[in-house]
Amino acid sequence: MTLSQFHPDLSLEAYLEAEKSSLNKHEYIQGQIYAMSGASDAHVTITTNLIALLRNHVRGTSCRLYATDMKARIESLNIFYYPDILVTCDQRDIKFEYFKRYPCLIIEILSPSTEAFDRGDKFIDYQ
Repeated sequence: MTLSQFHPDLSLEAYLEAEKSSLNKHEYIQGQIYAMSGASDAHVTITTNLIALLRNHVRGTSCRLYATDMKARIESLNIFYYPDILVTCDQRDIKFEYFKRYPCLIIEILSPSTEAFDRGDKFIDYQ
């Protein structure tokens, strides 16, 4: 995630609506939105390999596997993140088309530019 804010104090509803048609992904942190940067070859390769491995484990279960484009909602903190990989087995998540509220697994692939944030504030937020 690039920590370059481009619109202060956007409402949750406006963020969700704008994100549906946006050409770029943005994470939402308590009214502030942050544009996400592109991923490196290594980042995409690691993500793809993990998805291939995880897909075999969720096949035939009620769990759903999502990669890169599904938001995780942290309602108590008013945050939406785009994890690299998200798995939910909670049937309550079926009703949410553009985000999931009850993931059982979240994976973030570390990059030099995001490692501190991913290991710090974002990790704490996910807990």
